[in-house]
Amino acid sequence: MPGVRRASGVHRRFATWWVAAVNGARTGTTRHRGAHLGDFTVQPRMLVICGWALLVGGAGAVAALALLRLIGLVTNAVFYQRWSTSLVAPGLEHRPWWLVLGAPVLGGLVIGAMARYGSEKIRGHGMPEAIEAILTGGSRVAPRVAVLKPVSAAISIGTGGPFGAEGPIIMTGGAIGSILAQALRLSADERKTLLVSGAAAGMAATFNSPLAAVLLAVELLLFEWRPRSFVPVVAAVGVSTVVRGFLLGTAPIFPVSAAGLQVAPAVDVLCVVAGLLGGALAVAATWLVYRAEDGFARLPFHWMWWPAIGGLVIGLGGLVEPRALGVGYDVIEQLLTGRATVSLIVGILVVKTLIWSLSLGSGTSGGVLAPVFMIGGAVGAAEGLVFPHVIPGFWAMMGLAAVVGGVMRSPLTGVVFTLELTHAWGAVLPLLISSTAAYALSALLLRRSVLTEKIARRGLHLTREYSTDPLETFFVEEVMERRPLLLEGRDGVAVAIQLTGDAGGSAGDGRRLVPVLTDEGATGLVTTREQLLAALARDADLQGSSTVADVCVPSPVTLRPDDTLRHAAYLFAEHGVTQAPVVGHGPDAHVVGTVTLHHLLHARRHDLTEEHHRQRLLPGSRRRDPDAVPT
Repeated sequence: MPGVRRASGVHRRFATWWVAAVNGARTGTTRHRGAHLGDFTVQPRMLVICGWALLVGGAGAVAALALLRLIGLVTNAVFYQRWSTSLVAPGLEHRPWWLVLGAPVLGGLVIGAMARYGSEKIRGHGMPEAIEAILTGGSRVAPRVAVLKPVSAAISIGTGGPFGAEGPIIMTGGAIGSILAQALRLSADERKTLLVSGAAAGMAATFNSPLAAVLLAVELLLFEWRPRSFVPVVAAVGVSTVVRGFLLGTAPIFPVSAAGLQVAPAVDVLCVVAGLLGGALAVAATWLVYRAEDGFARLPFHWMWWPAIGGLVIGLGGLVEPRALGVGYDVIEQLLTGRATVSLIVGILVVKTLIWSLSLGSGTSGGVLAPVFMIGGAVGAAEGLVFPHVIPGFWAMMGLAAVVGGVMRSPLTGVVFTLELTHAWGAVLPLLISSTAAYALSALLLRRSVLTEKIARRGLHLTREYSTDPLETFFVEEVMERRPLLLEGRDGVAVAIQLTGDAGGSAGDGRRLVPVLTDEGATGLVTTREQLLAALARDADLQGSSTVADVCVPSPVTLRPDDTLRHAAYLFAEHGVTQAPVVGHGPDAHVVGTVTLHHLLHARRHDLTEEHHRQRLLPGSRRRDPDAVPT
């Protein structure tokens, strides 16, 4: 038979890979390696998910508007004793000291009761909860969370909490997408797509920032870059932004006049300094949040009361700087347009950072983006008191992008958010420098961000590094055993046992698959030494004479030479096997090799070599590279 030879008069092995190539040429099957593969894997079902995402996007925009209106209603009722849904700052006018001090405490009591008797998922700023639902909950969010989260956030912010609406709307929009997905017959990955679509839609509607919302979804929530999820998320964000235009308008939230913007090289250098300062503030704020959480965890009473203590911290800070209370969109606008006073800059930088970090550690409900915008704008505005003038609010923009990049570890989101909030498109390069510098410093100094530390403390590990899977870059034919032991169906069991033992299969290798070739030319049949020994024992009892054909079975997994190792790993996991035969192409193709779990490690070893092995490649260097491979 072509491709088979006997070794030592008994062993039969297939010839090397070129034999399979010859067989392919005989049948006229010319196919280059990887011809069946593409850059992306996508199915038409993506269009079905896009259709549902459009519905989720519209609902997310409506939910965002409802939350903003609810925050305005609570704020007006508590601080101004009037019925209005317009968004207003708690500290816009002078209020009695007892109201400033007591309102956040009362709000904390209500939130603690809602969390204990309603759902503990409303605690926190929303993003870790959404991430945890994706990682461990199969992207399932309880319907009551969709109601309790925005209500608790409105109470927290409306009673003076220094938080933003974006975290709660991410959780609320995500809950909308998840609830719809749970009502349909969808996979966990499809539920994740709709959950993230709702979260991104809510974010886009809140800040009129579609591109930043998509980037946030990619950098924080999707954990992949694939058309099957990216396209539906963009569809949801697109609908949400259009609906937002009808409901709230299309103007930028914090417009900045970029007329006359000329950035000199010296300013770009100072942007590195601004980024490092913003990154240092981000590290300090993140550290303070979790030191506060540790402190609350040591209190000798139930966590239900912690938000009230956090509310007391907020009230005390409000007595020092009333403008630090609430969402603070008006303060952010003043910082970004260069109209903030020195006292406001210092007050926000100190008071807002402290009350936000300490109260967030208490487990109350509220988002992080708006406070980060304000703190970042304040540190940038403080830098602008010393750095050369560029345009009004320039350095506040740099500080905003830097702190977002450092706190959230999402530098591109920080850049695009700043651009979409201000429409100062000429500041792309300075923003990129500042945000990346802060991101680099934060990544070097802290293992976790403010968004992922809480997840880690719950016993989960989350990595946000994305790279090409090395298993995807190698083909089966590159690592397979090219000359596998082959048994013929007519061989006797005793002879087959001798062959497998001679091949090294007798010591702890009883389950090693051995390809079998029948007289009919069937491929994909296998047996194991364990099965052969069992057949030999039966023969001894029944006086039979079994052959290999009597004990061989179809292999649960059959691979092709141009399959990727990633595909092989998926099939191994799906069928619970650790090895498989490799069959060539063509109608008369034969087994040309075998692949085991050990072979899959080849790609990982290659990846480790490229990461850690250092060598000098250019000739002419007098000093010998100690890591160079000798030639």
